[in-house]
Amino acid sequence: YTPVNIITLQKEYLDMLRKVANETFRVLQDGRIVVLNIDDMLVKGEKFPITADATRIFLDAGFRYRDKIIWKKPDGYLRISRRSGVLLQNPYPMYFYPDNLLESIIIFQKGKFNYKSVSESIKKESEISKEEFLKNKWYMTLWEMTNVLPNAVLEKDIAAYPDELPYRFIKLFSHKGDIVLDPFAGSGTTMRVARMLGRNSIGIEIKKELSPIIKEKIGFGNNISLFNQNDSFYLYEREEIGYRNIC
Repeated sequence: YTPVNIITLQKEYLDMLRKVANETFRVLQDGRIVVLNIDDMLVKGEKFPITADATRIFLDAGFRYRDKIIWKKPDGYLRISRRSGVLLQNPYPMYFYPDNLLESIIIFQKGKFNYKSVSESIKKESEISKEEFLKNKWYMTLWEMTNVLPNAVLEKDIAAYPDELPYRFIKLFSHKGDIVLDPFAGSGTTMRVARMLGRNSIGIEIKKELSPIIKEKIGFGNNISLFNQNDSFYLYEREEIGYRNIC
């Protein structure tokens, strides 16, 4: 990339994120949560503060800033890269460029949640295990989770993340029967976990070729026995005017 291309790429990404933030704010119910897994962008050795940019974008869209979780990957996940190895070749001040084992997970909220809007029966069905909460240290802002292995069968060429990530947030911020929206569906990880936890889901993905992967992953392919047989799956393709039901 040339410097001009990098700046253009950054602007296009932030413009897209701004549209997502505004539309998400429009469709979410009051009190509901947005979880954004994001991190600063490294392009040709140049770092861009995308996390700070994204925070400003969602605040401008009307959301409240609720919290931030740092996702730490295992120490062995990365080896010394060309970037961090510069200091080994030049062991002098100003040659320090660390490798990143962390990702930011920013939490936003649309207004305030009405806790009385949930029935006692639904609250009971959605109860969070205290043992799990304490054992896995969900109460901390630093979460250690192993990432998906590169080029896993259903994750090739996708910005994949482990089931554990959406699992925690779906448990912490939704109730049984709620709708989980994923505007970057990818291979369908969030939709899969939502179904496992008794939530409905809507996934949006611009890559049409991922449709069969999503269908397989969330349990409407060959692995249907893993899930509730009464669930339904609908696939719609966006056209110039309206949407077309594919299956």
